[in-house]
Amino acid sequence: MSTTITDTDTDTDIETSAEADVTAALADRIMQATLGWFDLMAVHLGSQLGWYAELSRADGLTAAELADGTHTDARYAREWLEQQAANGILLTDENPDAASRRFRLAPGVAAVLLDRGSRSYLEPLARMAAASGSQIDALVDAYRTGGGVSWERLGRHAREAQADMNRPWFDGLPALFAGVERLDAVLRRPDARIADLGFGGGWSSIALAKAYPHLHVVGFDIDEASVEAARQNAAGAGVADRVEFLLCDAALVDEHGPFDAVFAFECLHDMPHPVQVLAAARAAVADDGIVVIMDEATEERFAANASELERLLYGFSLFVCLPDGRSHTPSAGTGTVMRPSTLRGYARSAGWSDVKVLVPEFGLWRFYEIV
Repeated sequence: MSTTITDTDTDTDIETSAEADVTAALADRIMQATLGWFDLMAVHLGSQLGWYAELSRADGLTAAELADGTHTDARYAREWLEQQAANGILLTDENPDAASRRFRLAPGVAAVLLDRGSRSYLEPLARMAAASGSQIDALVDAYRTGGGVSWERLGRHAREAQADMNRPWFDGLPALFAGVERLDAVLRRPDARIADLGFGGGWSSIALAKAYPHLHVVGFDIDEASVEAARQNAAGAGVADRVEFLLCDAALVDEHGPFDAVFAFECLHDMPHPVQVLAAARAAVADDGIVVIMDEATEERFAANASELERLLYGFSLFVCLPDGRSHTPSAGTGTVMRPSTLRGYARSAGWSDVKVLVPEFGLWRFYEIV
């Protein structure tokens, strides 16, 4: 007896095959993500224990030598060294005697894990992941209740990681602004005075003060530890006489004006009250001044199967920015993925007419002028 295969049977086979492909692909993706998480946490260990720095000063170290130079434990050091060699971050002579095996940094690694002035410096991503991971119980509770997890609660690693990730890019602000004629002209005014909202580690203020010797900067931030760190950074950079960092809500910027320019570098999406901040900026800026927002270079609209950048931004939003924004009440609950239409809506609600793009892309970011 012959068996007839119907169209329905064929469709079912195709659907089953397609489903199996999706299952296999997702399983592989979860495995790769797990390996990535282990790599990030191992990077965090190596950074915090000073192991990368010690390796960079030598042309090969054994586990015992690394441990002795960093006052750490040799057995843990050996396991970490082998893991780092297994994933290609370190090179090794593969000596069969584990105690005699020597390890060194692979070429190019230092720029990513040690060079704080490099735009390839991504070690802070590991610190940020560790900081948010340490608060996973609080994050789960916030997701259940609608609460939040504040920047203060995320702690030192998150605060310092954010500042260190942004610093190489902020150092490039003067060169970028030199190509934006109107903005550069405002910053070159004699005794120009600007506000830097949500300054974090203060590196944006410091970079601009160093590049424009007649510029006076007033920074506003509500995180006390960040204010203290920024003040120390300004003193170390020799610009403390022209840069003032205030422990003050950005929504009060108008009480300290007028300013020739108001900047918000990569912070508006974190603020619980972006409309109030933009309204205060409108009241604070001089009639011939300028208000500039640097925020993430999101796509114009949401779409599934998005780019790696969009996925990265959503990751930051899930574990850092949205929980921080919602730790204050009331909160706009913006999150990291603040699209241009969202910013435009905030600006118009604050009494502005519109926003226009000044710089379409600068690393992960885009610059807007509020008009």
